[in-house]
Amino acid sequence: MKIKLLAIGKTDAKNLQTLIETYKNRLKHYIKFELEIIPDIKNVKNLSKSQQKEKEGELLLKKLAPTDVLILLDEKGKEFRSVEFSKYLQKKMNTGIKQLVFVIGGPYGFSETVYKKSVGKISFSKMTFSHQMIRLFVVEQIYRAFTILKNEPYHHE
Repeated sequence: MKIKLLAIGKTDAKNLQTLIETYKNRLKHYIKFELEIIPDIKNVKNLSKSQQKEKEGELLLKKLAPTDVLILLDEKGKEFRSVEFSKYLQKKMNTGIKQLVFVIGGPYGFSETVYKKSVGKISFSKMTFSHQMIRLFVVEQIYRAFTILKNEPYHHE
């Protein structure tokens, strides 16, 4: 299985980018992982929230293969503890999925089309985080999940 993280908009903060790269490199020991950034939509001032979500949704869906399994990072999604998340990933791997795709949407969330294409939603907290910060949290938690599955000493419970 391969894991892909799709996100809209670039990460401006160099410190965050450095940390994201650190965890991406660590993940190479466990699984094929890719972080793909979809550029921000231009001229959003001229668009309504729903129009912006639709345009972002079109860009997101173009990045998916027909066999990809889409999981949305959404504030209304299921919350996991780290050990539970590792078991969730293991179950996904056991089903023979080719590519699991996690998506961080734009500032207003996802279009209905994207929601319909997804097979699930995960929330990393009831709190709201910047789109730049959540990228780091997702990559770190995927790394943590694999260290848990391999019984490595990174995670302490």
